[in-house]
Amino acid sequence: MQRRTLLASLGVAIVGGGAYFLTKPQTSGDPLLGAANAQTTDVDTSGIKEMAIGDENAPITIVEYASFTCPHCASFHANQYPQLKANYIETGKVRFIYREVYFDRPGLWASMMARCGGDSRFFAIADMLYARQREWTQGDGGAVASNLRKIGLSVGIDADEIDACMADGEMAQNLVGWYRENADADQVQSTPTLIIDGEKFSNMSYGDLSALLDEKLA
Repeated sequence: MQRRTLLASLGVAIVGGGAYFLTKPQTSGDPLLGAANAQTTDVDTSGIKEMAIGDENAPITIVEYASFTCPHCASFHANQYPQLKANYIETGKVRFIYREVYFDRPGLWASMMARCGGDSRFFAIADMLYARQREWTQGDGGAVASNLRKIGLSVGIDADEIDACMADGEMAQNLVGWYRENADADQVQSTPTLIIDGEKFSNMSYGDLSALLDEKLA
């Protein structure tokens, strides 16, 4: 199975013309343009929170690197992830950490939207983003932004809060810097990538993943 390869330069992917926030097209002040050009040394990633579920003392830790616009990631979250969650995360066997990867501007927008919901709603929003990936990613920047806004509203995020989140240029820059730091440190080249107790694995079937986890738990 082919996997989408990370872009060598995120700036190539998301620097473009007019900027789009979630309310309407903008002509200037796009935080994503700044994020695209920001160097890791220019941002403060210390405040970026790891999004995780499961027992903090679980015997196994899985870190997933994924993009909200990656079709293979959507497939993983539709198939392997629900079984992983039910059989290993909710049973206290696995601590699961999700780290966003940014291929493009919509992927960064989606991440900002998911994080706008806070810890309690992040994974619920993430599930919706993957389940509806083919819907919200359609159209131009304005259409994508509008689709993401609707998802945020549907989970109870206030409209003004959504607008504030999506206009937060500093957060956009910090998220891009954080993504680059993580991807470089773990040598992530494609998505989805799983880091299981420090060891890197590419996408795999649930059967293979379950067998690997059971071996570690034995």
